[in-house]
Amino acid sequence: VERARMCAITAHTASEQYRKFTNEPYWHHPAEVAKLVSTVPHTDEMIAAAWLHDVVEDTVITDEFISSEFGETVAKYVEWLTDLTSPEFGSRAFRKAHVQELLASAPAEVQTIKVCDIISNTKNKEVYDEKFAQVYLAEKRNLLAVLTRADPTLIAIARQQLAIQQSLF
Repeated sequence: VERARMCAITAHTASEQYRKFTNEPYWHHPAEVAKLVSTVPHTDEMIAAAWLHDVVEDTVITDEFISSEFGETVAKYVEWLTDLTSPEFGSRAFRKAHVQELLASAPAEVQTIKVCDIISNTKNKEVYDEKFAQVYLAEKRNLLAVLTRADPTLIAIARQQLAIQQSLF
């Protein structure tokens, strides 16, 4: 877990990534996801994957590196959580539907991490422009609906948070 934490912080910092709208260092997001995962029954592999869930998507870190440094279980979890679709893959709606379909069959551990990702990513949507927020929050509600294997406590928190964010618009 500590090596995954250091890897995520180093990779996101080296990529000079900052959170949209808040401008905080990007690594604060995986830190929050890992902390949320730790509040429910979890494994060290889940916490490591929570730290690493965006590194393949957003930095120079590869699947092969994750596998060699953190083992097959963490690598598989990160692979499930990595969205490598791009505009060339199709419309935003098509890409999000594809990711939703994939995550619907993901194991409980992966779905739990993804729910924590949703919680982290939707807590400050009031800073987004209204039109994008409506689309984004609808995408997250649709995704949450298929994450049926995730921790039920976290699902309830995510649903409540989405409802609160939606009420702001």
